[in-house]
Parts: sequence; structure tokens; C-alpha cells
Amino acid sequence: MASSALSNLMLAIHEKKTSSLDLYRPLRNYVTFTYSEREAQLIEDDLETLKQLRSDVERVPDPSPSARRDLLVSYYKALCLVETRFPISPDQHHVNAVSFLWYDAFKQKQKASQQNIHLEKAAVLFNLGASYSQIALGCDRTTVEGRRQASHAFIAAAGAFAWARDNEATKAMIGQSSTTVDVRVECVGMLERLMCAQAQECVFENTIAKGSTPGAGIYYEEALAALVVSPLKDHFEKGWISHVQMKAALFYSEACYRYGMELHEKEEIAEEIARLRSGASRLAEAKKSSRGAPAQLVEAMNKLEASINCNLDRAVKENDRVYLMRVPSPASLPPLPTFSMVKPMNMTEILDASKEKMFGILVPDSSAKALSRYTEMVDDVIRTQAERLQQASELTRVRLKEMDLPDSILAVDGNSTLPADLKDDVEAVQISGGPAGLEGELQQLRDLKRVNQELLVQTEELLQKEATEDAQFRSQFGTRWTRPQSSTLTKNLQDRLNRFAANLKQAGESDVKIERSVRENSALMSILDRRPIEAAVPTLARPMMSLDATEDTIVGNLKQSLRQLENLGAQRAGLEDMLKEMKRKDDILPKLMTSTGSYEDMFRKEMSKYDHICQDISQNIEVQEQLLMQIQAQNEEFSTLFNLEDYKASREKCYKQIQAAISKYREIKENVNEGLKFYVTLQDAITNVKQQCSDFVMTRSIQCREMIEDVQRQMSGLSFQDHRSSGPYPSVHQRTASSSPPPPETQNASHPHPHPQAPYYMPAEQQPRPGYTIPPYGPPPPYHTPHSQAPPQPYPPQAPQQPYPSWQQGPYYDPQGQQPRPPYTAQNPYPPPHQGGGYYRQ
Repeated sequence: MASSALSNLMLAIHEKKTSSLDLYRPLRNYVTFTYSEREAQLIEDDLETLKQLRSDVERVPDPSPSARRDLLVSYYKALCLVETRFPISPDQHHVNAVSFLWYDAFKQKQKASQQNIHLEKAAVLFNLGASYSQIALGCDRTTVEGRRQASHAFIAAAGAFAWARDNEATKAMIGQSSTTVDVRVECVGMLERLMCAQAQECVFENTIAKGSTPGAGIYYEEALAALVVSPLKDHFEKGWISHVQMKAALFYSEACYRYGMELHEKEEIAEEIARLRSGASRLAEAKKSSRGAPAQLVEAMNKLEASINCNLDRAVKENDRVYLMRVPSPASLPPLPTFSMVKPMNMTEILDASKEKMFGILVPDSSAKALSRYTEMVDDVIRTQAERLQQASELTRVRLKEMDLPDSILAVDGNSTLPADLKDDVEAVQISGGPAGLEGELQQLRDLKRVNQELLVQTEELLQKEATEDAQFRSQFGTRWTRPQSSTLTKNLQDRLNRFAANLKQAGESDVKIERSVRENSALMSILDRRPIEAAVPTLARPMMSLDATEDTIVGNLKQSLRQLENLGAQRAGLEDMLKEMKRKDDILPKLMTSTGSYEDMFRKEMSKYDHICQDISQNIEVQEQLLMQIQAQNEEFSTLFNLEDYKASREKCYKQIQAAISKYREIKENVNEGLKFYVTLQDAITNVKQQCSDFVMTRSIQCREMIEDVQRQMSGLSFQDHRSSGPYPSVHQRTASSSPPPPETQNASHPHPHPQAPYYMPAEQQPRPGYTIPPYGPPPPYHTPHSQAPPQPYPPQAPQQPYPSWQQGPYYDPQGQQPRPPYTAQNPYPPPHQGGGYYRQ
């Protein structure tokens, strides 16, 4: 900043002074007289607290401004509670022995004494703002952090003065003979502007490195405007007015200086000269009243003046030699842009006394009853008006729907719409992949079917290999090979594999039907892939021929009327919010507790606040009714000109086509989901049976080796110990350094296997029930029982894995025309093909 030396030159406010006052005795006497001695005893602690707070406020300010600030906040909250319970006034039935006396902060010989708690509250708020200003002045404003803290404190001071202006200053003058100037609306308003100006100056200093924006001194200008008029011009010392005047001039001239540099870069030399002259003139005028001003401030003005004159001389020379522009008068220039970087702090939460417990037991009975009745009156008004507003909005919705608006008017511009429920259905289809995604899911069905077929073949090969080996040994050893044949032991397993194969075949037939349905209905469902789906809805064509070419005028008038109707709806919403906000702020309890007249007169006066909103609501509804009649006439003309009935018919046909496509897609999607679920479940079943077959083959391999040893001993007539190394087949117990390792399938034969060992002989399988049919699709029976829960079973017969039967039950394959299945709701539990699933990956 060209005038950076002014960063430490700021003003703080001194607190108002008061005289000693005893609140304890008058308030206790009032409670005893109005309520009872019992209530007076109950509030004695609160009265002592209030007395101590007032005593602390009377003393010389605490050396710590922050402690003084906290004290003033606490005392102000206590005063708010006193106001609602103790009517302080000259009235004989009120607390009339209390008189608040306060001296003016700027002219201490002036004082005011009132039996009015608002004077006390206004004075406390004034001192609170003064404490914040002293906190700000105590910050180290030579550093960035110090200026930030000072700015925050100045903003809080501005908030305190603003709260005094808006809530207490006016009330402190009502019905009273006099009050001091410092707590009047004009003074606290000026102090609020001054605190904002100093807060903005701190922010401006912190952001100067990034460049500045003209108009940062707007608050100084506003504070100066208040200081130079009555009643403040004769109340403040000249040093105050001179300080604010010089600060305002500095910021204004700084803005002219920087704006002039921007104009110079744009080669707008004439306006640059005018702006610089205006800034120099303002500085010269301010220096006339700078006698006795701080040297730093005068030095900042001189430095800025020198910078302005330097740029001004350069601009004048360039204009005389090159541009030759006519320089406008400074008075003819538009005002510089203003810029506000701060605003007063909202003190609502800081000064909120609603959570304080002091005097909580005291609620005058008459005031409570009166407040309850007034609240009922307000609620009745708000309820009645809210119902009127709601009925008006509902009437608008119904009337527009009857006229097919605004859908038909949007269709003229190609912005066709779908009913909300139909659009939601289409979006659900598109999110799930749409018709374009069905091919990927069909491929997933094919891949899962292939995986199941390969598993089935592998399982059958296991059993076939074991049976072949058993037959070879039986042929070699003849009657000595006494163990049961493989076919007698694997009958149950083989029957289950046969049923799996039959199920796979039937499921394949269902897959073919699904694919055929997709091909046959692809044209119907292709409409669901349109994005946005509204593009599939026909637009309302303009008339082919028009004798007077009035269609644009008709459409324009109808659109304008609809916009007006929409604005009326928004206005109704705002009116309802205004009603609720007015009720929220409508607190008449203090008035009730200090009122000496009729409650009915007060109610009529207070309820009149709602009259203007009720009138606005009535006017809104009346204007809407007239506008709806106008829209109806315009819509009839529009419908005739654009042949709206034919358009509605074509649009309904499109809606039905979309609905039919959705229904067919859902049917196919449901069948695909059933197929995917079937194949995944069948894969688990086949995998389980394959494991059982592997266990069976391993068990048979161990039995085979043991029987080979027995047969060898029988044939040679030797003991096992004599021939453990000489037989044609090695014994499972034989292990020498020269022997080769056993085959992989026998390496784990000596270790416990996690699956139960099957016995040599198995009971015959139960015969299936005659006339077996496939039941409706459901989860398959468990193919594997945890060993810890059931004893080993000899490869029991299992219920067959069933293919998904929807093609035999659904309406698409039902020649008898059964009822259609419920609408598709299930989501595909498996990822799309490009992501892969748990059982299949591309």
C-alpha cells in the first residue's frame, strides 16, 4: 500500500461508567409481594449472582479485556432474564425502586437515569463493543496473524454496537425523558461502521501483497458521513472527526491511485488524469484539518500524495504529447467500485440467554396464560393461511394436468417428457445394462454351461478310469480278486451324474429359447437404449400451413403465462416462509410482563403484524385464478392450431411401446438371472460330487494295493515279511532307498483324508418316485454335509439338480395362456461379462 505507515493508527472505545446499584433487595421484595416468600427464598442464589455481576460491572475495568468481555456477556444474559420476569418501571405494581444511571462515554459530564432496563442493556452492549475494540488494539498488528486477530475483534465490536442499535437503543428512549448520545441509534450505528472500517483495514493490509481492489475504505466514508451531521458533529472531539476524515481520504485516494494505474495500462489517459486529480484534491482537503494529527498519519498522506502527483505529471505529459484526449471533470466520473471484505459479527449465539437457568421458576401466571392465548391466535392464522396456499398450489397442479401443460408446450421445442413412473422404469432398465447388455449375459450363460459340462466329463472320467483298472485286476487274478465291482459301488454317483447331464441338456434348451426371444424382440426393446429416452417420444409438429403465421405468437403468449404462474407459486412458498419466520421472532412475553393495559388491545395490535402477509396471500390467489382462466383460453387456441389430439394419440402409442419393451426386457432379464443362478448352483453341486468321486477313487486305490499284497501272499505261500520286497507290485508299507516314489495319487494314502471313507458295500439306492416332474425352481438340496454334523454316508442318492423351469411356466412358453408372472424386480446378482464372476472369468 502506498500509505502502509497507517497500520498502527486505530481507535479504541472507552467504556461507559455507572454508579452503584442494589438489585437484590428490590427484586426480592417484588417476588415476595407478587408470588410468595417461598419463591423469594428459592431465587436467592440467582439474586446473589445478579448482585455480584452488577458489582463487578461497576468496578474499574479488569486489566484483562477478555475477562471484562466475558463478564459483560454474562451480565447481559442475566438482564435478558430479568426483563422477562421483573417489570422495571415507575408503575406502583412494578419494580419501581430501581433506577439505572450511566454517564456518557465521550462527554462524561452528561448522564442519564431511567427506570428502564433497556438503558442498562444498551449501556452493557456499548461496553461490550468497547471491550472488543480494546482487545483488537492490544493485538500486534505488525504481523499477519496479529492483524487477523485484530480484524476478528473489530468485527465482534461492530456486532455488539449493531446489536445495541437494532435491539436496545430505540427502546432505551421510549417513554423516557432523556438518554445519553453515546447509546442513541446514530452513535452506536456510527461506531459499528468505524469498527468495520478498522477490521477491513486489517484485512486490506494482509491482502495488499496480492493487490488491492478500489473502494476498501467504504466503511470510513459511512462513519465520516455520520460524524459530520447532528447529533454527533458537536458530540465528538475534533480529533476523532479529523482521524476518520483522514483515513477516509487516504483510502479514497489510494483507490484513485491504483485505479489510475489500471487505466494507464489500458491507455485510458483522460480518465486516469481525472481520477488522480480527484485523489489529490481529496488529500489536500483532508490535510487542511490535519493539525495535531499523528505524525505517522500525516507522513502516509504525504507519501501517497507524492505518488499520485508523480503519476499525474506523467499522464498529463503523455496526453499533451501523444493522446490529446479531453480530460473529463472529476465530478462527472462514476463512483469507484466499492468493496466490502468484512461485516459485523452475528451476536445471536453469543448473547442468547435461552439456555440460562437463572430465575427459571418465575413465570407470572397472567403472562403465561396471555402468552398461551396469543400463541393460539397466531397458530390459527398461520394454519389458515398455509391451508389456503396449499389449496392454491394443488388447484394449479390439477388444472395444468387437465390441460396437459406444460408437457405439450415443451413438446413444441422438442423437449418431450415421460411420466415420472415410466421414466423411472426406463432408467432402472438402462442402469441394469439395457437390451444392449443382454448379449453379454447370454455369453455368460454359454460359458457357465461349458464349465459345468467340462466338470461333468472330468468327473465321469474319474469313475471310468477306476472301473477300468478294477476290471483289469479282476481279469488278471480271477476268483482271487474278491472285492466288489466298481459298478455296484458307484451306481448312486453315476445316477447323479446322469441326472446332472439331463438337467444340463434341458437347461440348454431353455437357453436356446432365451436367445430366440432376444432376437425376436430386439427391435421392440431397442427403444430402451435411446439416450435420453425422451428422444424416442414424438415432438409436437408445427402446422404445415398457417394463413396468418400466428403460431409463434400463440406459443409465446402461453409460455409467458406459464412463467407468470410459476412465479406465483414461488411467491406463495416465500409467503409461507415469511409467516413461519414472523411467528418464530414474535416474542411478546416482555411486553406482556410490563403491560398495564388490556391484553385484548395488545393482541389486536400485535396480530395486525400479520395482516399485510394475509393480504399478499389473498392477492396471490386472486391473480392466480385470473391467470389460470387466461391460460385455459390460450391453451384451447394452441390445441386447435397444433392439432393436439393427434399428438396425444401418437405420444400415448409411444408410451405403450416403451412399456411393452420394458415388460419384455424384464421377462427376459428374469429368465437370464434364473439361468445364471441355476448354472452357478449346479457348478457347486457337480464340484461336490467330483470331490466325492475323487475320495472314492483314492479309497479304492488303497484297497487295491492291500488286496494285491494279499493275493501275492496267497500265490507264493509266503508271509508278508518274507516277500515285502519281492512281489511284482510294491507294498504300500514298503519304503527302501532303492524304491521309486509312489504315484501321486497314493502319496497321501497314509494320512487321514478330510472326507469319510466309503465302505466296501453300499445299500441299494432308493428308487425315484414314479411320475417325477421338475418342481418350480428353487435352491438345490445340499450336496455336501459337514462331517462334524452327520455320520458318513455311503454316497447317498441326491435329489436331481433341476434346470430353471421358467420357460415351461412363464407366459411366453405357456400354450394354455396362464397368468403372467409378477413384474421383474430382482437385480442381477452377478457382475456383467466384462467384469467376470466368481465361477467364470473371460
